[in-house]
Amino acid sequence: MAPAVERHGLRGRLRRTLARHPTLVLGLAAMLLIVTGGVLAPVWRTGDPLEMRPAERLQAPSAEHWFGSDNFGRDVYTRTLYGTRVSLVVGAAVALGSLVVGTALGLVIGFYRRLDSVMMRVMDGLMAIPAILLALALMALMKASVRNVIIALVIPEIPRVIRVVRASVLSLREHTMVEGARALGARTPRVLVRYILPALMAPLIVQATYICASAILFEAYLSFLGAGTPPHIPSWGNIMAEGKTYVQLAFWIILFPGLFLALTVLAINLIGDGLRETLDVRG
Repeated sequence: MAPAVERHGLRGRLRRTLARHPTLVLGLAAMLLIVTGGVLAPVWRTGDPLEMRPAERLQAPSAEHWFGSDNFGRDVYTRTLYGTRVSLVVGAAVALGSLVVGTALGLVIGFYRRLDSVMMRVMDGLMAIPAILLALALMALMKASVRNVIIALVIPEIPRVIRVVRASVLSLREHTMVEGARALGARTPRVLVRYILPALMAPLIVQATYICASAILFEAYLSFLGAGTPPHIPSWGNIMAEGKTYVQLAFWIILFPGLFLALTVLAINLIGDGLRETLDVRG
């Protein structure tokens, strides 16, 4: 009797969650499938993503090559699955790096008025440059690698995180709770970490999802333009860049990585919208 009640209760909670936040559930479900595909790529692969078979080049999707083959005879399905790993790593690393650096700087800038006017002008200058152009300029100064792509994408995102954190700090630093803590002798680092940072978690979580989606898209842009990950790494941008020459003969080389890219970005944005509604984040 008890297990039946538990199943009924769990089923009811799932239904209520789906009814209240359908975008969040849909985004999480799609993202779970994408992450599973990337993690289990060695199990689900149909071959080596770097293995070339010139005799099987530009073959259409079939039972042997589910997503067809490219101009070197490499399996597009295998390369697309492995490209999922690259995109997810880049997206997660950029979101984490920009949040850590941006939150730390935003707390300090927002709390100290003297730094605010100077540093925010610097941040405004960085934000005046389109993120993709700044990333391209940074990649032109560095060697092509996944690590450098992450660095080049983190830097344009930091000012955006700083603005979110600073706006919240400006409204919280005059709060009665913060004033009381300072009156009791609490030092500034303790006030920032203990009283202000917890109040920022909800907007930062939502911001992280949008940064992750943007980073995945920009990584594909950079790789497609030849300024991202090295050509031998099977990222979605690299696959589409190599297939653009053969789009009239083998459109599937671009089609399937593009679909995976669009589905991933859509899933992350759905998660972000669902979290924004769930956490009641304004703006």
